[in-house]
Amino acid sequence: MRQHHETLQISAQGRRLYDITPQVSQWVQETGLHSGLLTLYIQHTSASLLINENYDRDVLVDMEAFFNRLVPDGDDLFIHTVEGPDDMPAHVRSALTQTSLSIPVIDGRVALGQWQGIFLFEHRHQPARRRVLMHVIGE
Repeated sequence: MRQHHETLQISAQGRRLYDITPQVSQWVQETGLHSGLLTLYIQHTSASLLINENYDRDVLVDMEAFFNRLVPDGDDLFIHTVEGPDDMPAHVRSALTQTSLSIPVIDGRVALGQWQGIFLFEHRHQPARRRVLMHVIGE
């Protein structure tokens, strides 16, 4: 049994979904593990991780439109606005999605489905450096 870990740095340029599948997949292949479990964890409270469709980009547009309607910026409900009108909505969006993912590694590859991709979901409008911890354990 072996394990590897690495931090993936993402330069998010504002609110949207960022496909990180290529970077994660390449790193897993470079570890040389044949089978195991990959864990991804984002170290932020205003961004999250998703597995979603990576074939039709309209899915990503629709996801953002849905969250814009569900948790609008500047809602009078929120009193935590220290960093602007998108501050508290970003925290709510993060709470409604995921901060970690577990994905099997089979035959040295991340075992995603045919149309699945791994996305960092940035919830703030301003640019930010995001860290995703990658940890894989297996053989």
